[in-house]
Amino acid sequence: MQETTTHILIVDDSEDDALLVSAQISRVVRNTEFLRVDTSAALRQALQGKHWDLIICDHAMPQFNSRAALEIVKALGSDIPFIIYSGQYNEQQGIAAMQMGARDFIQKDNPARLLPVIQRELSTVHLRRAKEQAEMFAESLSRYDDLTRLPSRHFFRELVEEALRETRTEKHKLALLYLDLDRFMRINDSFGYQTGDLLMQIVATRLKEIASAHILARLGQDEFAILLDHIEGERDVQQFVAKIAQRFEEACSINGQEFFLTFSVGACICPDHGDDAVTLIKNAESAMFTAKRQGGNRHHFYAHETNTTVSRRLRLENALRHALERNELYLAYQPILDLNTRRIVSTEALARWQHPEFGSVPPSEFIPIADETGLIIELGEWVLRTACAQTRQWHAMGFDDISVAVNCSATQFKQEHLANRFLPILRESGLKPEHVELEITESVAMHDVNHTIEVLRQLKAHGVQISIDDFGTGYSSLAYLKRFPIDILKIDKSFVHDITLDSEDAAIVRAIAALAKAMRISVLAEGVETPAQYKFLAHEGCHRVQGYFFSKPVPPGIIQTMLQQYNLSPAYQKRKHEAQVAQLLSSHTTAP
Repeated sequence: MQETTTHILIVDDSEDDALLVSAQISRVVRNTEFLRVDTSAALRQALQGKHWDLIICDHAMPQFNSRAALEIVKALGSDIPFIIYSGQYNEQQGIAAMQMGARDFIQKDNPARLLPVIQRELSTVHLRRAKEQAEMFAESLSRYDDLTRLPSRHFFRELVEEALRETRTEKHKLALLYLDLDRFMRINDSFGYQTGDLLMQIVATRLKEIASAHILARLGQDEFAILLDHIEGERDVQQFVAKIAQRFEEACSINGQEFFLTFSVGACICPDHGDDAVTLIKNAESAMFTAKRQGGNRHHFYAHETNTTVSRRLRLENALRHALERNELYLAYQPILDLNTRRIVSTEALARWQHPEFGSVPPSEFIPIADETGLIIELGEWVLRTACAQTRQWHAMGFDDISVAVNCSATQFKQEHLANRFLPILRESGLKPEHVELEITESVAMHDVNHTIEVLRQLKAHGVQISIDDFGTGYSSLAYLKRFPIDILKIDKSFVHDITLDSEDAAIVRAIAALAKAMRISVLAEGVETPAQYKFLAHEGCHRVQGYFFSKPVPPGIIQTMLQQYNLSPAYQKRKHEAQVAQLLSSHTTAP
C-alpha cells in the first residue's frame, strides 16, 4: 500500500529557519513534503492550490505577521491546524492567537517543544483523514452496488431527479427503462450464488456497453434501470430495447456453461408518464410486471390502466421479495398427537404472511409464488432456522422430547448439496437433528428416485427424521419406496375427510396403515376434524394425528400452554383424553 504523504506549509521569511524546521520534522515524520511562503499572496495561492495537513507560521515578517496569516486561513474556510513558531512572541500574544483559532504557539528558543506539538497535531490530522476516508467509503457503498459498481437504487433516483431538472429547462423528453432478468432465480438455485454473481457482472458489463451514453443502475438482485436522455418518442425506446435483445442473443459463458438470458422490460416516458423520479420508476416497474405477465422476453410501455390491471399475483411477487426483511412473515405451529402416549410429540411449522396492504395472504397463494420465483429457497431456510430456534426454546422449558416438522419444496429438494445447506442451520440452532422432521411430498420423492435416495441418506446419516407428505395422492412404486430411509408416512387429509362415510377412503387408510406397519415406520393422519375420524384412526393403528379436532395452527405461546396442560399433567390418561381434547378444541380451535 502506498504511504500517505504529509503536506506541511511553512510561513516564514527566513529560508534558513524553514530548512531547519523541515529537517527537524523529517527526522520524526516520514514522507513529508514542505513548501515555504512569506507573503499574503503566496499564502493564498498555496491554500487554494493544495490540501495542507499543517501550517507552521513565524510571527513577525516584513510583509505581514501571524495574525494576518491566520485571518487569511480562516477567510478561506480552512480548518488546517495553525501553529505559531516565533522568536518574537510572548505568552499574551499566544493566548490571543489561540482564541482566534491557532492550535498552539512555540518560542523559537524552545525548539524541544516543537516536535511533540507537531506530532500531536498530525496525529489528530491522520485520525480525521481516516474518518473522512471511512465516511467516503460508506457513502460509496450507499451510492454504488458492490458487485457491479453501478449506481444503486437510491443514487439512481438522485441522478434521475437531476436529469429531470435539466429536462424542465430544455423541454426535451427522456425515457426510463426497468429491466428484470427472466428466470434468474432458477440459475441461482441450480448453479449456486457464485455463478449467479459472475453472471450478473457479465450482464452489467454488456449493459454498460449498450448504455454508455446513458445512466445505468442496478436496482435489485436481477433488476436494472436505464435513463435514456433526449429521445423523440417510443420508437427510440423500441430501437434501444432491440439493441439489448440483440446483444444478449449471444450466450453468457461461465466455466464452459452457457446461459442465454432474456429481459422483461417496462418503459415510461417523461413528461407523458410522470415528472418525478419516484413516479417514473414506479410506472416503469409496473409496465415491466405486465411484460413479465405476458411471458417475459418482451417490453411494454406504461399506460394509465397498467397499475390497475397488474395482477394481484405479480404485485404479491414483488411484495414477497421484501417480506422477510420487513418481518411480515411469521410461523404458526400445528401440534401433532401421538395416539399411544396421548401427548404432543411434534409440531408442524407453517409459514404465514401478514402484509400491510393485502392483509393475511394465505399460504396457498404465496407459497406457489415463492416456489416459482425461487424465493422458496430463502423462505425455506428461514422457516427451518426459526422453527429450530423455537423448538430449542421449548426444550429449555423442559419439553425436550418435542420435534418439529418442516416442509421441503420441490425447488429446495433439487438444490445441489441440500444437506450442506440444511445441517449447518441445525448446528447453529443447537437442536439435535433427531428432533427435526423433514417433509417431502410423494411426487417430489418419486421425481428423481436416485437423487432422492442419496439426499435422504445423507440427512438420515446425521439423524434427521424423514417424512413423506400427502402420501397416497401420487404414484409410488413400492420397490422404490422401501429403499427410502423413511420414518413417517403422512396420510393426505383428502382420504381422512370422508373416512367414516366412504368405504374406499377407509380401505386406503387401512392399506397405508398396514404398509407402514410392515415397513416398521410411523403413520400420521392429517386433517383430523371429528371424534369419529379420531376413533377410526386410533382403532386402525395410526400412530399420530394432526388436525382441527386437536388444534389449528397456533402461535408459539399457545403451543407452550398446551404442552404445560397436557405433556406435564399426571392426569393425562386415556379415559380422560377425549374430554380434554374437546375442552381444548372449544377454547383454541376457531376455524380461520
